[in-house]
Amino acid sequence: MIQLKVNGTNRQFDGDPDMPLLWYLRDLIDLTGTKFGCGRGLCGACTVHMNGAAVRSCQTTLQAAAGKSVTTIEGLSAKANHPVQVAWKELNVPQCGYCQSGQIMQAAALLKTKPKPTDKDIDDAMRGNICRCGTYQRIRAAVHLAASGKAGRGGTKAGSKAVAGLSPTVERGAETEVEA
Repeated sequence: MIQLKVNGTNRQFDGDPDMPLLWYLRDLIDLTGTKFGCGRGLCGACTVHMNGAAVRSCQTTLQAAAGKSVTTIEGLSAKANHPVQVAWKELNVPQCGYCQSGQIMQAAALLKTKPKPTDKDIDDAMRGNICRCGTYQRIRAAVHLAASGKAGRGGTKAGSKAVAGLSPTVERGAETEVEA
């Protein structure tokens, strides 16, 4: 019997210990905010926190999660008012939105370890999270806005200034290319 905590609730699982945590979250306990993207841990859509660190739930087995605390996008903030979520909304970061729960979870983990990240810190931390719509500039601006403590306090004026100050492109390089 595998025991773990998900979003503060004690859970038990008496099945295949090699089942990916992603399928347990989505299919067995109906937490569908965590998305399936590539199934190989390369895109970041399935990012959750395990004991506070960002992990790819498609590559994390239930055995690896045994005895640990898992936080999904649904558990990040009961009212969706975590500073990263507020900044995301304020800057209208998502386009299609598919990758955004993974992006938000990765950004929240970054801010926990580096409360005042540089552009390089953000780019390095977010490198494994792919946004097919290319909203990388807004993602970086939202992380800075969340780190500033001003998210939700100045309307979109502060957010607009943050986005306006960015260059029109962000170098993504080969890390977004996946060999078939």
